[in-house]
Amino acid sequence: MKSTARIAALSLALALAVSACKPGTDTPAPAADGTAAAPTATAPAGDKVAAEITGAGATFIYPLLSKWSDEYHKATGNKINYQSIGSGGGIAQIKAATVDFGSTDKPLPSEELATAGLGQFPSAIGGVVPVVNVAGVTAGELRLSGPLLADIYLGTVAKWNDPAIAALNPGVTLPDSKINVVKRSDGSGTTFNFVNYLSKVSPAWKAKVGEGTSVNWPTGIGGKGNEGVASYVKQIKGSIGYVELAYATENGMAHAQMQNAAGNWVQPSIAAFQAAAATADWKNAKDFNLVITNAPGAEAWPITATNFILMYKQPKDAQRSKDALAFFKWSLANGQAQAQALHYVPLPAELVSQVEAYWATEFK
Repeated sequence: MKSTARIAALSLALALAVSACKPGTDTPAPAADGTAAAPTATAPAGDKVAAEITGAGATFIYPLLSKWSDEYHKATGNKINYQSIGSGGGIAQIKAATVDFGSTDKPLPSEELATAGLGQFPSAIGGVVPVVNVAGVTAGELRLSGPLLADIYLGTVAKWNDPAIAALNPGVTLPDSKINVVKRSDGSGTTFNFVNYLSKVSPAWKAKVGEGTSVNWPTGIGGKGNEGVASYVKQIKGSIGYVELAYATENGMAHAQMQNAAGNWVQPSIAAFQAAAATADWKNAKDFNLVITNAPGAEAWPITATNFILMYKQPKDAQRSKDALAFFKWSLANGQAQAQALHYVPLPAELVSQVEAYWATEFK
């Protein structure tokens, strides 16, 4: 087994037994259709399993879920089989009742939850970061504002030495070469938070593209999952993409710094994600339906995002649902160190109390 913080790359067709194995070191190779496979994991031979819990959804949270599941398996013998297939897939699978929990980085409105008989609660907070593969540009060196990032993804800024980029980056050598845009090809909560932010800071983006887990991209090549986008950006010279910070750091990718709503230039970090999370009004967010992009804090990272867990309030198999909820209770109580090590923000104590109260009233 290789380092627990690394991400394995095998077939999407295989379920991810994330509790029983640690991710590998390789990123997935793109498939012929322009996508890349999600990671998979398998259980150690001979391990005794007390209960098996199934889940599917966001790739954004996969590195942390993997670590939590591994530690939970050691502590309890229970195994978490998680398919890292994107938020859209997670929402679809929990609605079809084919898994015990779904995972999404786009919160569902209360009306949609009620229609499906679902409850929703946050699990962790992280950040979406632009990553680039530009010769000579190191991690954290390139500066991008939100409107400029929108223009790049609109295709109106198409070369790295465009005056709009050069103006924000004096002293940085930028090549006279095409910007190769990399986007998500699947329904994605990472995409939702990315384009939600662009819609807030760019009227042109809001008018032409808008927001959603899937959008009609004006340009770019599509990768499946955070894994696929990371893989393409690593392989394609002159490319730009967007991934959760853990994928950028574990793959040694060059991220950009960004200008936040307060006008300050910030680097992606736990502190910057915490600064954004500190401005969130969770008390008045019914069913935790809150998006925290473009937060007003002076040190806030502008594309900070929350992962949410979806579960049935009255499941067909009450014991399996109880086992799944026990995993998340254990994770919030025991997973703080793992979250920070992988550049996620553990839920603040006050928010954990709100989640626990929600569990007590909504999941019987």
